[in-house]
Amino acid sequence: MTILLGIPTFLLLISLIVTIHELGHFSVARLFKTKIERFSVGFGPILWSRRDKNGVLWCLSALPLGGYVKFAGDEHVSSMSPDEKELQEARLAIAQREGAGAEKAYFHFKPVWQRFLIVLAGPMANFALSIVIFAVVFMIVGKGMSPGTVMGFSEANGPGVRGGLKVNDRIVRIDGRAIKSSEDVIMLITMRGDEPTRIDLVRDGQPVSLVITPERRLISKPTDPVPTYAGRLAVQIGDGKPRALWPHEALWLGTQKTWNVLDTTLTYIGRIFTGKENGDQLSGIIGMTKATGDMTAAAASVKADPALVVANWAFTMLQFAGFISIGIGFVNLLPIPVLDGGHLVFYTYEAIARKPLNATIQGLGYRFGLVALLGLMLFATWNDLNRTGFNRFIVGLFS
Repeated sequence: MTILLGIPTFLLLISLIVTIHELGHFSVARLFKTKIERFSVGFGPILWSRRDKNGVLWCLSALPLGGYVKFAGDEHVSSMSPDEKELQEARLAIAQREGAGAEKAYFHFKPVWQRFLIVLAGPMANFALSIVIFAVVFMIVGKGMSPGTVMGFSEANGPGVRGGLKVNDRIVRIDGRAIKSSEDVIMLITMRGDEPTRIDLVRDGQPVSLVITPERRLISKPTDPVPTYAGRLAVQIGDGKPRALWPHEALWLGTQKTWNVLDTTLTYIGRIFTGKENGDQLSGIIGMTKATGDMTAAAASVKADPALVVANWAFTMLQFAGFISIGIGFVNLLPIPVLDGGHLVFYTYEAIARKPLNATIQGLGYRFGLVALLGLMLFATWNDLNRTGFNRFIVGLFS
């Protein structure tokens, strides 16, 4: 039921975030005077459209699953980096239609460094959105005066106590990563279960360094279909009394938080490849939709003034949108053909070799990339179905 509850909000969030992604492509393309045919919010049948003075058709389409930018000329050259033959055919077609030199306004005839920046702008827009979102959050909640402070222990002989932590210790770095809030401590320790980890702290005004091994523990409920594990110190961490932040401080903290989330993501993926994690925490659209529904249900269950409930829900969704935006930016930078990262790899080759990659090799890369992307999506979907218990339900029908 929470999945159904989360669908409307998740569709709204993903549409807004992907629209920002596409606006990143669009803005840099316009900066380089690239001819653009269409900018659509959503896919499928067009519900509303308007053409601006630059000839761009702005559309609102029926399926709220993101959006897209269509560069002029895409009907003549493939979405891959075209080879010399394709470029020549496209150049002739444009010259016959619009006159000699008109091709310079088309995406595929832009210098390779401009195409690189146009493609890179999409993921960068996602990261910029996350920075702004987290900055707004920091402006609302403020910042603790003593972030990362050990307030107490949930276990008298837990891994934190055994490792030498004491009450009032202020953790300043974990594995070389600076600590700006208690959330940073939780995030970094979570990804380091059963792994000796250096913790730098301040104790009575003096720097102290410890090497502590967080215990990899089961953190999911017994009723959850799939067990979830994470590193734990059994330590209560606080930030102290919060203070208001100036906008530049909030933006800096938002930037640090965005980087920390990316760093944690890379750490988790690295642990998968080294066999320390099995990847069962990777989540897809179903999982994110369920999380949206769970948060909505939790907010609705609070007995308080309706306006306060709505404000709390909106604040929670705002933070969630920040994490989703980072995920979309990160995935799009993966060096997989059909994604932005794959295009960047091709453009890098073109810049070095001074010619596009062979069309046959590109075609093979795109087919491989499509298979890899579908495989990743299926794996994430399988994890989502496991967590919802749907797989067990299906198996139970035939057992």
